[in-house]
Amino acid sequence: MVEKMLKIAYLFPGQGAQYSGMAMDLLSSNAVKSLFDTASEIFGKDIKEILQSDADSLKRTDISQPAITVANLAAFVFLGEKGYVPAVCAGFSLGEYAALVCAGVIDIPDCLRLVKARGEAMQKTADNLREKTLQANNDGDSADGDSAPGMAAIVGLAPEQVEELISQWHSEGLKDLYAANINSQKQVVVSGTAEALAQAQIRFKEAGARRAIRLPVAGPFHSPLMADAAEAFAPVLENITFNDPVIQIYSNVTGQLIYSGDEAKKLALLQITNPVRWVEEEAAIAASGIEACFEVGPGKVLQGLWDDTKIGIPIYAAGTAENILNIGDSL
Repeated sequence: MVEKMLKIAYLFPGQGAQYSGMAMDLLSSNAVKSLFDTASEIFGKDIKEILQSDADSLKRTDISQPAITVANLAAFVFLGEKGYVPAVCAGFSLGEYAALVCAGVIDIPDCLRLVKARGEAMQKTADNLREKTLQANNDGDSADGDSAPGMAAIVGLAPEQVEELISQWHSEGLKDLYAANINSQKQVVVSGTAEALAQAQIRFKEAGARRAIRLPVAGPFHSPLMADAAEAFAPVLENITFNDPVIQIYSNVTGQLIYSGDEAKKLALLQITNPVRWVEEEAAIAASGIEACFEVGPGKVLQGLWDDTKIGIPIYAAGTAENILNIGDSL
């Protein structure tokens, strides 16, 4: 049990944090075993098989979203069994669904139903966009990699610079390019069509970016190009009960607190086509009076982004049994 309870923020990672075998070491917990049973029933497949999928399979949005969410929730319930109680929570993109559970807005079964439907809708839209690109190219090659709609990381420019440049280029006729993930003061991920991203890589470098790199993702996420996914997801979302938060939870869309279940539901739909304003979210979380952050789920992506803020509030890995069992020694 925890001897000294600090005011802790739980931060849940999103896609890109996954790895084969994640969360399997947490199965010593009865609560995690119960979670796995629930997930297997809802997904119609043994979640242990999904979590141990190969790296290429885990890149698929319809596989990675359920898998990462279960890994996030497994770490969350394992922490609960060890006596940890968060005061604040947030999640990066997909991670926001685990945060909604943490805040008492939705329950675990509904969370799993939502991420299953969300992943399928987003994968289908990404596949359709890729197919349209293939048809437009009028050739027999598959529209993979740099020839398909997707995302690119812009390194070395501040978020406001990136957004101002995109706005300027839009007015000059460059369409279908959008700021998608406002990750830090020195990294923004943009979404767009293949043509827009090719132009963006050139133009951002000319504007002073150190790097502009296409990312190996399934589609142009967090942009209006995902409108079909939002339309498909909306009826599923509408049938789920969203309660008012019982602890503070922050929104990707606004970067600020979510005050009600109704607001949370509206934001969950908007999140598919709107940017993740993580820099603003981190600042709001830091200003809430927290004393430490836990990255509750696989990987270390959010630890790196938090450290980039130079806020000075410590952040700890809390995604594996070893992390969680040893974390008390660091507090």
